[in-house]
Amino acid sequence: MKRKYLFILFQLLPIFLLAQNNGQYAFTFLEQPVSARTVALGGKMAAIYDNDITLGFVNPSLINDQMNNDMALSYVNFFAGVNYGLAQYSRTFNHAGSFLASLQYINYGKFVYANTDGTVSGTFGAADYNLNIGWGRQLGPNFSIGASGKLIYSYYETYQALGLAVDVAGTYRNENGWTFSLVASNIGTQLKGYVSGVTSPLPFDIQAAVSKRLEHVPLRLCIGIDHMEKWNLSMADSLNPAGGIDPLTGNPVHLTGVANLGDKLMRHFIFGGELYLGKNLTLRAGYNYLRRKELTISERQGLVGFSWGIGIRISHFQINYARTTYHMAGSPNYFTLATSLDSFGRGRF
Repeated sequence: MKRKYLFILFQLLPIFLLAQNNGQYAFTFLEQPVSARTVALGGKMAAIYDNDITLGFVNPSLINDQMNNDMALSYVNFFAGVNYGLAQYSRTFNHAGSFLASLQYINYGKFVYANTDGTVSGTFGAADYNLNIGWGRQLGPNFSIGASGKLIYSYYETYQALGLAVDVAGTYRNENGWTFSLVASNIGTQLKGYVSGVTSPLPFDIQAAVSKRLEHVPLRLCIGIDHMEKWNLSMADSLNPAGGIDPLTGNPVHLTGVANLGDKLMRHFIFGGELYLGKNLTLRAGYNYLRRKELTISERQGLVGFSWGIGIRISHFQINYARTTYHMAGSPNYFTLATSLDSFGRGRF
């Protein structure tokens, strides 16, 4: 049985390479983090094997029987009146594995129809949806695999698009507290584009993550490696160059040699940590180098790229909150509420 699952996983590896895009893709909302815990740890996939079903959304190999009959709701009040969220429910079935159903949405609000002279003739809306069914299975005491399928729908005014995608993942953990994960996400296609006859690739991504729970300190350290399928993630930006602005001349500083190599390497890395203060309180923090490089302005860099959060357990509920700085214009607030329905006395299948 184990060999069969491994064979399927390796057969999919060539697809990962064929799914690379050129930077222009559809359904970019799939890259937006939703879970407060994920956001606090830097905003990408994490390698933490526990009962948090929000981690299973971005890494299906973390879906396990500890999540049976659990549900979670996440909500984000984003910029400019944009709201998005996530609803999840997990169930484990004997001999079939553990499943996680998730509905992700992003609502861009109402827009006004108006002509060039300002005459208003009504309103219209815009939204994206992702129905995600994930599956995870344990292959022995140290290794687990997972996959998820996505049905993606988007509409902007009268323009609509439809897509299909899958995520494939594997996780290894040992008795020393190390956990390693590898995920290939958004392998798929746009079935119907916003314009007839025109389709775009999906935001394909290969990510790796490692975490370590320290033995004598109540601390877990996490490192993520994003976009392993593409080396150069930098963009030519005269207003925000990789080396910053020379304070004397006001000219952009272009990195060369080792500095340029180090900058390109660091753009793939995300760092995070969790500090456990007893069983009911967790403090979290993260740093995303790529986000800081892309979204800071030379005059005021502030805390762009940094994130932090807190987790509190109250009675039957786990409440997670996170805040991350995308730009000096503001910092969105992320909320996640999770619970186990079994804790209210409901039984299992």
